[in-house]
Amino acid sequence: MNFRRIFLVKCLLLLFPSVKCSVTNWIYVAVNESALLSIAAAAPGSVYDATWLRDRKKLLQIKDKKVKYYVNKDECRCKIFLNGTLQIEQVVKEDSGKYTVTVYQRDGKLKAEEDTMFIVQEPVPQPILSAECTNKTVSVKCEVKQKTKDETFIIELIQDKSKKIQKNATRLELHTRYSGKFRCVLKNQVSEKMVEKVIKCSGQLDLYLILSITGGAVFFVIFMILLIYCIRKKKAERLEGDDAERMMQARQADSEMAVRELPQPPCNPTPKQLRVQQRPLPQPQVQQQALPPRPRPRTQQRTPNHPRERP
Repeated sequence: MNFRRIFLVKCLLLLFPSVKCSVTNWIYVAVNESALLSIAAAAPGSVYDATWLRDRKKLLQIKDKKVKYYVNKDECRCKIFLNGTLQIEQVVKEDSGKYTVTVYQRDGKLKAEEDTMFIVQEPVPQPILSAECTNKTVSVKCEVKQKTKDETFIIELIQDKSKKIQKNATRLELHTRYSGKFRCVLKNQVSEKMVEKVIKCSGQLDLYLILSITGGAVFFVIFMILLIYCIRKKKAERLEGDDAERMMQARQADSEMAVRELPQPPCNPTPKQLRVQQRPLPQPQVQQQALPPRPRPRTQQRTPNHPRERP
């Protein structure tokens, strides 16, 4: 029974829940493995009468601890235990189907009837992960080149937190602008295989590299602004110091000019000098800038003119 038929049976059973024999269990087994189909309603110990059917065809029966085969034992590759559990060894794809077990008591009353969907799958092949860089995008492919008899598997392509899933496909492609670690997963109900690879395209800047360059540029700009500010501040302080020194020198020169005394007259002044000294002295004017003292004019003493004697 293929997967489509199994799926159809399951849908019919869900649409008609009133059917007594509903599917109670799903079992998936890989090829060449062994499987155990147990009876949920069976009490611990042995059962009196239990019969197993596959697709309404009898396989074997245990009654009063005696086993009876309805098919070839070698073809069935199965056996039954005292508690009614059915064991199938080295399962193949043809063993898939709907298995039904009926359990009767010693008085002939039906004790339990259970259905189990038994599905045999092949292990998934190894997926192949490849990438191609185009301009600013990365094209990542996850594909399966080995063909299988059934394609009932799931293929996943994962990058960090982003994930792309597709069922029953042999190829999955993802386009992104970021490099990094990619993981391709291929799985079904019985097996899972994965391949992982770090993909980086040349010419594409990594996000951390871009952030580092941006941070370095911002730090350089801030450093240059602080450097220019410090230079201007030092220059302003130097100019203020020079101006203060010049003002102190100017004030000192003004004070020296104010306290400087006038020159003293000679010991024996002439009448003309006496008249000059009686004049009011001009008031000294305080100039803004200190001027050097002017040279003192020299005064010549004239001899007094004696009156001539008349003849």
